[in-house]
Amino acid sequence: MSELHRVRTWAEALIALHLGPDWTFGFDNAKRRAGLCDFGRRRISVSRYLAARYDDDENHQTLLHEVAHALAGPAAGHGPEWKRIARDLGYVGGTTHRGETAVELAAWVGTCPAGHVVYRHRRATRATSCALCAPTFDARYVFTWRRREITPAQRRAAATPR
Repeated sequence: MSELHRVRTWAEALIALHLGPDWTFGFDNAKRRAGLCDFGRRRISVSRYLAARYDDDENHQTLLHEVAHALAGPAAGHGPEWKRIARDLGYVGGTTHRGETAVELAAWVGTCPAGHVVYRHRRATRATSCALCAPTFDARYVFTWRRREITPAQRRAAATPR
């Protein structure tokens, strides 16, 4: 597990090396996405919750991924130019984050009739069925949602490396 001050040091070093002084770094409160390249604010950010639970290599790869976005520009997406730049930087991951998310901070817990559990950070706006029970929407497998309270202490604990 990474210590957040080390992640900040790596991020600032990568930004200084590749992007220059008009780009900044910060932590954000994302629970499902590992990193973000904000072109408008010229800012790279990383989820404080996910960075605290990932190891150093995974956090470094997230930073490389976001720096590649900054270098490739907003129109590049995850296309060939972004892939080339990311590879040149040493990035070896895919185009999206597939790691663990901060499910302990999800305010909504859904359970299907078969007992499968899913987590959401926002309230569902329409009926949703279990993808494990049926590949397309099926009313027989609709989730029942319950809201759980997340305390400030739980949020602090989630942002602290284990």
